[in-house]
Amino acid sequence: MQILISCAKTMAAASDIALPAATEAPFRAEAEQTALQLAALTTDELARLLRVNRTIAAENRRRYLHFHDTPLLPAIAAYTGIVFKHIDPAGFSPDDFAYAQQHLNITSFLYGLLRPLDAIRSYRLEGDAVLPGPDDRTVFARWPERLTDLLIDRVRADDGILVNLASAEMKRLFDWRRVRREVRVITPEFRVREGGRLRTIVVYTKMCRGEMTRSLIRERISDPETLRGFEWEGFRYDAALGRGDDWTFVLQ
Repeated sequence: MQILISCAKTMAAASDIALPAATEAPFRAEAEQTALQLAALTTDELARLLRVNRTIAAENRRRYLHFHDTPLLPAIAAYTGIVFKHIDPAGFSPDDFAYAQQHLNITSFLYGLLRPLDAIRSYRLEGDAVLPGPDDRTVFARWPERLTDLLIDRVRADDGILVNLASAEMKRLFDWRRVRREVRVITPEFRVREGGRLRTIVVYTKMCRGEMTRSLIRERISDPETLRGFEWEGFRYDAALGRGDDWTFVLQ
């Protein structure tokens, strides 16, 4: 099975994790060109583009101005959000990294689609940002023609099954209807039962996505039925709430 997860906003410039040799991101040239375009913006322009305050905008303007001088880091160690903390690559063996490299796909607004060991630099970008250029297209609009075939080909080269653990907005980086038409997409959802109602609590969802990704990699899970047995901190699969390949795991 192939796995799809989202990038994170928080990133590290260095890592003390023992990592295998880095690989080259497939859209590195495009990312570097976009970084050059963003480096030409003022702090205020970048603040408006990213919808952040001037402090964060200034930090990221420095990132883009010095983009080509900053070190490259494998994506699995560069992103430091909740999902990646729970994947916990520091605990991976060399075989785990090799398996992850073959099965894990990470979306990126700047780099498109990454494998865990693809080398990247620190950045910040949003999917609905309109990048400098003549066409006034958002990041979301620029990527589908490049990423859809790539993702489908990776899934087909495996077993034809994609476990979608990315956030909902990441579908916009692909022609998602076509992805669902051409491969099987399993989308685990995580809910909390409170007072007879089911709620989505974002921090729990991110934790569960990281833990499920870790289980898929560390346990080499290849049978979707095995995935239904995933449990973490009280979250369990609830067959009564399932809708086709949208599988719901509930914290009772």
